[in-house]
Amino acid sequence: MKNVAVIGAGTMGNGIAQVFALKDYNVTLIDINANALEQALRTIEKNLNRMISKEKISEDDRDRSISNITTRTDIATGVKNANLVIEAATENLDIKVSIFKEIEQHAPEDSILATNTSSISITRIASTIANPGRVIGMHFMNPVPIMKLVEIIKGYSTSEEVVESVVSQTKTLDKVPVVVNDYPGFIANRILLPMINEAIYALHEGVAGVEEIDSIMKLGMAHPMGPLQLADLIGLDVCLAILRVLHDGFGNPKYAPCPLLVNMVTSGNLGRKTGKGFYNY
Repeated sequence: MKNVAVIGAGTMGNGIAQVFALKDYNVTLIDINANALEQALRTIEKNLNRMISKEKISEDDRDRSISNITTRTDIATGVKNANLVIEAATENLDIKVSIFKEIEQHAPEDSILATNTSSISITRIASTIANPGRVIGMHFMNPVPIMKLVEIIKGYSTSEEVVESVVSQTKTLDKVPVVVNDYPGFIANRILLPMINEAIYALHEGVAGVEEIDSIMKLGMAHPMGPLQLADLIGLDVCLAILRVLHDGFGNPKYAPCPLLVNMVTSGNLGRKTGKGFYNY
């Protein structure tokens, strides 16, 4: 199980590629955008250099890790030898289904197919391919190289052998796998996003300002980052998408996105990635 393909070279994809490469897996990083792949490699090298400066790895570790990564702009050649394929593309069901159908055509029949989705149903994705038993969720936390948790999501049809294999592989990355069942938002976002949404409602209703809300949660609840600052890091568009999955999935008004969040996303103020959200960057 040493050949891993990661589809999507964005923040999550390049982080996943980095942690596998550092543990001597053969990693193929796939993205249709060649520029995105070049940027991903630069980001990985920068992250590894930071680890060298903190004396966590050596220069040889960095060089070996980078040599463990190859890049491809097409899925067909990228997944043909993969034991494990991890899809880390845009959080959009139609895009993910399209990718999984292509993976199914070109990956080995016994390979495990994982998705890094933070909220979309594993069961729904798996239902679109012939063997849903080999589909599983591997929800890495952001930033991937630092955060220990990997939320392992078992779809309705996911086989126990696949779960056991993915749990075992996750441990080789010095990560902590936690297995949950496939329901809207899983566990991490089912609890996190309502808290963020409530913080946005408190701001929207004038209960307190941005810094006051974040300070209370950091100093009073020992959170390393306030909920509004965290929302900016996640991306307000991603927060909105997850809340809509929760709202649609449960039909419960407590998950309804705050109108302020909807307006901010509509205006294009998405947080760190656009330079402006609840804070200016």
